[in-house]
Amino acid sequence: MAILVDENSRVMVQGITGRAGSFHTGRMIEYGTNIVGGTTPGKGGQTVEGRPVFDTVRECVHQTGANTSVIFLPAAFVKEAAIAAIRAGLKLVVVIPEHIPIHDMLLVRKEAVKYGCTVIGGNTAGIITPGEANIGIMPDIAFAPGRVGTVSRSGSITYYIANTLTDSGFGESTCVGLGGDPILGSTFDEILAKFEEDEKSKAVVMIGEIGGVYEECACELISRMKTPVIAMVGGIFAPPGKRMGHAGAIVEGKMGTAKEKLDALTAAGAHPARTFLEIPKILKKLGV
Repeated sequence: MAILVDENSRVMVQGITGRAGSFHTGRMIEYGTNIVGGTTPGKGGQTVEGRPVFDTVRECVHQTGANTSVIFLPAAFVKEAAIAAIRAGLKLVVVIPEHIPIHDMLLVRKEAVKYGCTVIGGNTAGIITPGEANIGIMPDIAFAPGRVGTVSRSGSITYYIANTLTDSGFGESTCVGLGGDPILGSTFDEILAKFEEDEKSKAVVMIGEIGGVYEECACELISRMKTPVIAMVGGIFAPPGKRMGHAGAIVEGKMGTAKEKLDALTAAGAHPARTFLEIPKILKKLGV
């Protein structure tokens, strides 16, 4: 088992004829991801990497049976594209672009909840179930099939964590890039709940960052989870007043600091890790 994506996922690419869309379509296919087609309005009838291009999402879904979408479009077009995918009945939409307008993402999330669709992003590196499917821009060299899930706000930290798990022999079940924008399609607690139901995932590494409240909002669920959660928060060693990278990294006084987040997660029952190398040590102590 895995969460969200596997070898049976039928993936379409919105923006497949663009530079980023066509390049990463080739990468995803090379990995083994089941890319069935894509869309670019006005370019229906073309092909990219041997996959058919359609004018609309509904046409692509009807012709290919797509159930998952990954979006490679400018931020201004994401709202329309994501809502089209959600209303077409897709169950997973992965939003790669960053800086999606806040109001746009609020509308996308509202539609996703209404139609029972999971949206990941914006500003995400995507999702990978190693050995089965890689949706987005994850560098597959860092990943190997295994038994530990990860969910992170940061793409680059996702790669480092996966490489640590791979090198230490644990491997990964599924790695989810939650996204770095202020408003996200999915929250930590929603993804953690999916890992809790996954028999393959024997533990979960959750990587947060300073700013916002997504990490704290996961505490209530973590306190009830049977699957062990290891928590890291990026910025724990940052000097006071240091501005961090993501658009979501807004700190008000002590609220939103790495220390406050890690303390809250620890109090909820998560196992705190302050460095990458502590993670395999904790997993071994847990008997994972």
